[in-house]
Amino acid sequence: MTPPSCASPVPPATLLEYWLGELDPAREGELDEHLLGCADCSDHLQGLVDLGNEVRAVVRQGFIQTILTDDFVKRLAAQGLRLREYRVPQNGSVHCTVTPDDDLVITRLGAPLAGIERLDIEWLGGAGAGHERLRDVPFDAAAGEVILAPPMPRLRALPASTLQMRLLAVAPAGERLVGEYTFHHTPYRS
Repeated sequence: MTPPSCASPVPPATLLEYWLGELDPAREGELDEHLLGCADCSDHLQGLVDLGNEVRAVVRQGFIQTILTDDFVKRLAAQGLRLREYRVPQNGSVHCTVTPDDDLVITRLGAPLAGIERLDIEWLGGAGAGHERLRDVPFDAAAGEVILAPPMPRLRALPASTLQMRLLAVAPAGERLVGEYTFHHTPYRS
């Protein structure tokens, strides 16, 4: 026989706030009691925790293109990941590579982001890379940069090449170029 479902399920957003320690002490105490007596809500919380752990693992392994926050990058470094970072100013370029010792490559694209509501990132192909667009990427306008971690298998497979990225502000009236970024990639040679 299936046990009855929770009569007052906790919304996922509240479970996330609980997990992240963002609730006020009174609400946290109420939720502690509820979770101790409610298998359904406890299972949902555990599912969110498991999902978060899986997302972290995928990011750490560098298998997906990821937009990151500075705090997340600092946490990755504090956990011992070997990060190679490249800071590229607006309309600038950088010489770059990836070594076997690098766990993740962090790219910081500097740009004036104040007043922008939606931002897209466009990869313009080079040897071994196609044209790709990431739409509506998260960003912190006050930070003045977009931080991303390209997929490590893709970076490791790149031949010597020049790649370009563009930041585009997207609005109902159209899009505007915010910055262009050029990467002169050299494969690692031992």
